[in-house]
Amino acid sequence: MNEEEKIESLLTRNVDRMVDEDFIRESLMAGRPLHVKLGIDPTSPDIHIGRAVILWKLRAFQDLGCQVTLIIGDFTGTVGDTSDKNSERPMLDQETVNNNANTYEEQALKILDKNKLTVRRNSEWLSKLSYSEVCGQADLFSVNDFIKRDVIAKRLNEGGRVSLREMIYPMMQGYDSVALKCDVELGGTDQWFNLLAGRTMQKAYSQKEQSIVTMKLMPGLDGRKMSSSYGNGIFLTDTAENMYGKSMTINDNLIIEAMYAFTNMTEAEIESQKAKLENGENPRNIKDILAYEITKLYHGAAGGERGRQAFINITSGKPEKIEEFNIEDLIKKLTESSFSTGTGMAPFPSGRVGDGIELNIINVLIALEFATSKSNARSLIEQRGVKVNEAVATLETIVRPGDIIQKGKLNYAKLI
Repeated sequence: MNEEEKIESLLTRNVDRMVDEDFIRESLMAGRPLHVKLGIDPTSPDIHIGRAVILWKLRAFQDLGCQVTLIIGDFTGTVGDTSDKNSERPMLDQETVNNNANTYEEQALKILDKNKLTVRRNSEWLSKLSYSEVCGQADLFSVNDFIKRDVIAKRLNEGGRVSLREMIYPMMQGYDSVALKCDVELGGTDQWFNLLAGRTMQKAYSQKEQSIVTMKLMPGLDGRKMSSSYGNGIFLTDTAENMYGKSMTINDNLIIEAMYAFTNMTEAEIESQKAKLENGENPRNIKDILAYEITKLYHGAAGGERGRQAFINITSGKPEKIEEFNIEDLIKKLTESSFSTGTGMAPFPSGRVGDGIELNIINVLIALEFATSKSNARSLIEQRGVKVNEAVATLETIVRPGDIIQKGKLNYAKLI
């Protein structure tokens, strides 16, 4: 993409609402670097890919030469934001928040360019405010504005508790923008009230009011908003195998939206997959591409393939690790037992031990104890219940070192 296309993508892909869109576009087109910030509260040890959507947007600003600051909310994290919660969020102890903050920074660097990033913790300025300063800031906001918010109004109408602590959270987040003199703040669509509070605070401190970019929120694996506290997410710390497997459980009607949100696939690539779905393609096939692209983003192409193979293994009953058997040990076992295929073939027709060792599949099934007798082995083969290297075996199939033998869905062995 050229610069203009990158800017257009930054301002449209996965974006919900903006304030001062023209200012952002004109600044970027003119090559004027903006100071962009994102604040995240470390309320759990892991970052999920729903939150990573905003981190990727922050990375897009980095790639366009902007000054980017990631705020780890080690102060606000102890207080707790209830913008998206149907009940009061409990306060966290400082030790828990600090431990989470360390892991957040490490995980964020899987996405952000470390050499173009400033990381700050908001205890640097929030812990230094005096009571009189806090009161002066609180005078900028009304209780009515706070309780009109949908999530708060719902709790109050249902007789739920709303603490005064919750009411000052937007003010604290707003002061982050004052402390850093930000041009742009990013956040989820549920952060709209808090982001506007930043503009109010900046105006009161005679600063230019920040522009705002909010991102769409994606449902988690249980249909609710993806959230660390709900435990319904795909996390950056997940193994390739778990990341791929979880991705395959994303609802079919969210596949295309998830491609836009969770992958770096181009619009043309995504629209191509959308057309396939509309033309009757099995959603599972398209979801396989989604799961691979998500996993590849964080574990590389090899990780994507590893996750895909693990998923195939699990859904087919194939174990992730296949037990290995030395073919010479099997030959010894067959020789000592005087097994014969009954076809005139010796256990190892080539008559050699070493390079070029070969065994008839019937003998192998018996030696592996996959079959109890020659007739049982023949029956399994004739019923197409035996495979060698994924191919259906016949009575004449010969196996060699390196081959993988499968009986049914659950029994596997690799010859070495």
